[in-house]
Amino acid sequence: MDITVKGGTKKQRELSLSIAYFCVGMLMPRMQSLNVEIFLKKFTAEDPEVNETDHGYAIPTEDEAYPRFFEIEVNKNVKLRRVLETVAHEMVHVKQFARGELYESTRLGKHRWNGKWLKKNPDYWDQPWEIEAHGREIGLFIRWAEKEGYSKRKWVKDA
Repeated sequence: MDITVKGGTKKQRELSLSIAYFCVGMLMPRMQSLNVEIFLKKFTAEDPEVNETDHGYAIPTEDEAYPRFFEIEVNKNVKLRRVLETVAHEMVHVKQFARGELYESTRLGKHRWNGKWLKKNPDYWDQPWEIEAHGREIGLFIRWAEKEGYSKRKWVKDA
């Protein structure tokens, strides 16, 4: 397993790497062959994939039913807690793709969730993969912070 973090500050890189490995341990502890590149970067309105209000995204870099290579981009220009919660959120998506729970056909413009093709793509907040990711991101962050001894830090207590 290989996780790398590029961009951002030294502190952002170190903590992002730590929480990413924690998430693998919590979400897919037996997954041995996984390659994740995390890029901490400034999101701008000119970026075709995102805009400055987005926090991040994860995509497999191979078109496989059970991919093992992923790229995550996270907006580095938000509070540290939000950066780390976003890494946790995107690692949930890595788990979904790697386990075959989520598959996105760019050719068809459709998603398959737990083996069933969706007839149409639901609104963002109704997508089952986003419901899971949003539902788990804060719990993963809090459990990581407690494990690492960060639970009393201001950036952990602040929402």
